[in-house]
Amino acid sequence: MSTSRIRREVDEALLAFVDRQRPALLRISSDLAPLMSALDALLSGGKRLRPAFCYWGWRAAGGPDGPDIVAAAASLELLQASALIHDDVMDSSDTRRGQPSVHRRFEALHRAQSWPGDGAAFGGGAAILLGDLCLAWSSEMFETCGLAAADRCRGRSVYDLMRTEVMCGQYLDMLEGTRGEASVSTALRVVEYKSAKYTIERPLHLGAALAGARPDVIAALASYGLPLGIAFQLRDDVLGVFGDPAETGKPAGDDLREGKRTVLIALTLERASAAQAAALRRRLGDSALDHPGVDELRAIIQDTGGLTACEAMIERYLGEAEKALEAAPITAEAHEALSALAVAATTRVT
Repeated sequence: MSTSRIRREVDEALLAFVDRQRPALLRISSDLAPLMSALDALLSGGKRLRPAFCYWGWRAAGGPDGPDIVAAAASLELLQASALIHDDVMDSSDTRRGQPSVHRRFEALHRAQSWPGDGAAFGGGAAILLGDLCLAWSSEMFETCGLAAADRCRGRSVYDLMRTEVMCGQYLDMLEGTRGEASVSTALRVVEYKSAKYTIERPLHLGAALAGARPDVIAALASYGLPLGIAFQLRDDVLGVFGDPAETGKPAGDDLREGKRTVLIALTLERASAAQAAALRRRLGDSALDHPGVDELRAIIQDTGGLTACEAMIERYLGEAEKALEAAPITAEAHEALSALAVAATTRVT
C-alpha cells in the first residue's frame, strides 16, 4: 500500500469514527458543537506519520492489509490530537497547523459572545477537556477497530506504555523549560520520551505486536525506530527556528518565543561565546520577540556552529536507522516503505 493510500484510508477511518461520536455529543447539548468543530479543524491537518509506522510495523511482521489495522493505526491520531491540544495550552501557543490553537479558538468564542469572566481561562479549560476527550476516544477507536480480541490484547501493553512515555516526556520538557537550562544529554532525554519513541518506535512496536511479531522483528524495528525518531525530532527543532511558516503551520521562530530548550539550543550554548550565550539566554522565551529578534538569534545559532552540529546529529541518527533497517528480517515491501518514511520524516523542507 502506498503512503498516500494509507493516509487517505486513515483519514477516512478517522472521519468515520468522529462522525459516529458526533450525534451522542449533540444529544447532550448543542452547546458542544464548538468542541466538535475545533476537533474537525485540528484533525484536518497532520502528516499521519504515527498511523503509517503502525501500519508498516504490522505489515513487517506479516500482518495482512485490511481496514481493521488501518482503524487501529488511525486511533493514534486521536492520541496525537490530545497531546497537541495539551501541549499548546502548556506552551501558550497561538497557532497549530496553520490555524488558531484550540485554546485560542475558545478564547475567541468567549470574546465574541461577550461572556463575563476570564476568556483565557475558559479557552484553556475547554482545550484541556477536548484533549481529554480525544485521549478517551483514542482508546475507544483502538478497542473497536475490528481486530480480534487476542490481537488487541497483544498490542494493549505497547499502547499503554506509549501513552505513559509521552506524558513523562512532556513533563520533562516542561521541567527543562522551567529550569531555564538544558544540556545536550537532558535535551536528548526529552527528545527520546516526548517524541522519538512516541512518533516512530512505539507505533512500529504497536503494529508488530498486534500481528504477533517474533522477538527478532521487534528488536530490529526498535533499532531502526528509535534513532529515526530522534532524527525526526531534531529536524523538527531546526524547523521550529528556521522553518517556513507555510510548511510548519506556525509563525517563524515560534520555538524561540516559547523558550524551548531543544538540542539545537543546547548545542548552540555549548559553542557560544559569553556574549553570544548572554544574548541567547536574554531573548529566548520572549513572547514579544519580533522578526529582527528572531533573525538575531538565528544568526547566533548559525555563527556558533550549533545548526551545523545539529544537522550532523540528524545525519548520524538517520544513518543508524538506515543501517538497522538494512539488516531487519522483514519483507521487501515493508523495507521499501520504511526506507521512504525515513526520508519523509527527516528531510522536510526549511
